[in-house]
Amino acid sequence: MAGFRSLARQVRDPRSDLALRRYSLRKCLERFAPYGHRATWDHLCARHGIAPEDRAPDPVRLMRALDELERARTVWLGYEAGFAERRRREKHRGLRRPGAFDDWHRRTWGGNGVARCDDPAVHPSAPLAEVLARLISALEAEPGTGCPVCAQPRITWRHDLDSEPWSGPVCTGCGIVVPQPVLTPAALARARRTRAGDLAPAA
Repeated sequence: MAGFRSLARQVRDPRSDLALRRYSLRKCLERFAPYGHRATWDHLCARHGIAPEDRAPDPVRLMRALDELERARTVWLGYEAGFAERRRREKHRGLRRPGAFDDWHRRTWGGNGVARCDDPAVHPSAPLAEVLARLISALEAEPGTGCPVCAQPRITWRHDLDSEPWSGPVCTGCGIVVPQPVLTPAALARARRTRAGDLAPAA
């Protein structure tokens, strides 16, 4: 099975037909898709002017989409390397992180769904690398009361998510499933008391 870098080379290969290059970009999202596969694809298409069903998109737009994805992947791999090193030191000292953090991190290893968007059409509009940098900053700081990506306090608890975790806090501003470790106990309790219909998404 081809890895991310091999697929990225196929996207860049000017000798390949555009349909294959587009297919290779979609396959890259099976290796790294911060919002989940469908939402990340929708994000890249919207930001770079690619029609989602266009089988022969403008190669310049295709390359820009790949560049954005690669920059985000570099940010996330840097975080994972630092996390792995910290865990080695902590285990050596007999220290463990809270279970919620460990569970969340295991589900997102590799960067898939690290800022999952349950609705593929609702996701942050900022560049992926910027979104991940905000999320990483929140993971490395004390828990807060708002979304780590858009800073909105409007978070609601959903029990009908399409993938694991099957329930959790969702930001009604940018659409991400907010990692529970970045929220205070009070913010989580407030989200659990809020029904999805009580808060309208930001314009």
